[in-house]
Parts: sequence; C-alpha cells; structure tokens
Amino acid sequence: MAQSQRAMDLYEKLEKVGEGTYGKVYKARERATGRIVALKKTRLPEDDEGVPPTTLREVSLLRMLSIDPHVVRLLDLKQGKNKEGKTILYLVFEYMDTDLKKYIRGFRQNQEFIPGKTVKILMYQLCKGVAFCHGHGVLHRDLKPHNLLMDRKTMMLKIADLGLSRAFTIPLKKYTHEILTLWYRAPEILLGATHYSTPVDMWSVGCIFAELVTNQALFPGDSELQQLLHIFRLLGTPNEEVWPGVSKLADWHEFPQWSPKSLSSVVPSLDANGLDLLLKMLQYQPSKRISAKKAMEHPYFDDLKKTNL
Repeated sequence: MAQSQRAMDLYEKLEKVGEGTYGKVYKARERATGRIVALKKTRLPEDDEGVPPTTLREVSLLRMLSIDPHVVRLLDLKQGKNKEGKTILYLVFEYMDTDLKKYIRGFRQNQEFIPGKTVKILMYQLCKGVAFCHGHGVLHRDLKPHNLLMDRKTMMLKIADLGLSRAFTIPLKKYTHEILTLWYRAPEILLGATHYSTPVDMWSVGCIFAELVTNQALFPGDSELQQLLHIFRLLGTPNEEVWPGVSKLADWHEFPQWSPKSLSSVVPSLDANGLDLLLKMLQYQPSKRISAKKAMEHPYFDDLKKTNL
C-alpha cells in the first residue's frame, strides 16, 4: 500500500475529469510545485512481476514522443497497489483545459461555426503531431476529437491517449458505458483488415477535418455495418477497381451499390483547396491516402504562418 499512498501524497486530487477506456482521469495538483496535472489511473493486466515489460516499453515510447509540442506530455509514472493488492499505475500528464469534442460542442450549441482560419490552425497542428508520431513508427489507431486536447488561450492542440491502446490491450470492462465510437475508424479496419498502417490515422484526421468545418460528425454510425454504410453512401461503394483487394477483406460482403457524391455536398463551406485535401485523406485505398507529412505541404495551408505552430 505504501507505494500507492506515496503517489497520492505527492498529488492532491481536485476533481474527476473523465473516465476513459483504461481508467479514471483526475485533475490534480502536484503538492511540491502547485502545478496542475492530469492523473490517469489505470489497472494493469495481472502479472506476478508487477508492470508488464510491454507496458513499460509503451510508456517510455510515450515519454519519448511527448517531446513533440503536439503530443500531450507524460510527466511522470507512479506505481502502487489498490486495496485488493492489484497493481495500479498512475500516469501523470500535463493538464489541458479542454478537448476538441468540447470545443466543437460549444460552437454547435451557440449555432456558430468555427472560423475557417481556426480550423486551418487546428488541422495543421494535428497533421504535424500525427506526422511526428508516424515518423517514429507509432500509430494512434483511435484519433477522435475527444482525445485531441487543447489550450483555449493559445489554441495549442495536442494528441492524447497515444500508444495506450497497445500498452493496455484489455480495456477494463467496468468502464464500457462510455461507448467506443466508430465514427473515425478507417474502412479497412471496419472491413476486418489485420495488417494496417499509418493511413488509418489519416482517415480519422479527414473525419475530424470535416467535423471542424460543419460541427457535425461526418459518419456517425452506431454499429460497424452502419458505419460502413454511412461511408459508402457518401464516397460510393468501393470495388476492386477503386480499391484492389477490398473484396478479400475478412468482413467484406455484397453491400448495396451507391455511387460517390461530391464532398462539397457535406462540407459546403470548405474552399477548393480544403476539399482537395479532405478528398486526399478520405481515399479508400490506404496507399493512396495522403500522409501527414504531405498534408502539411498541401496548398490549403499555404496562407498560414507556420513558424510558431
């Protein structure tokens, strides 16, 4: 118990700010410095030796990635035991005052749209953060507005929950009342591909882009099938011609046949450059999808002062 006690002696919990797939998240104050942090409390896959080496690898990777300004900084790691003697891990992150989901909701409630320039600034930072992760061989796999944290004052955007999907492969069943969203999931994953790579994150980035422009989720499916049908209705039902190998994927069926609609029908306020970038992110064939690094060079971002982003 002593270790866990020590962890809690160092931090004063202020409020619970969320419950994620992997455990509870608290806003806390570091007693020694007064610094406000986010404490992510997580239980570990049971292992006699304490923290599994895979988790430690993930955490050190997370530490390394958090040198990037667009990745949430992992400040510390504390290990302890709960009352049942199970290993508890406290991940200590920098605290950010909001996330993209709340930010978008604020505009939606006021029936306003996020200014085009702001969308561009946020998108550039997102592409930059994703490019950094991909450059280090790390996929996020679950990018969505909820895990893109923001500082309202500086408009700084940071990617959170990175790598945790692999460190804690067994989401704790206790927390599943928070529905796992499929809205940002790439079609190759929905169709059962087992080998996938960095393009899965770029699909998510495209979905987030459209949502920033319209305040509405682009593909709000409530099951894997519904999710695919949403995608097919807009982009057309894929076939071997547009996506070689698609019919060999594990969950491929004969789907209703839709022909593609124009993207401008769903994001009417986006300019030609923006639509072009969005289309490049939402390509069916993963190898044709634009990379994060290439996206940063897209003409859509040409009028942005990139030096301090």
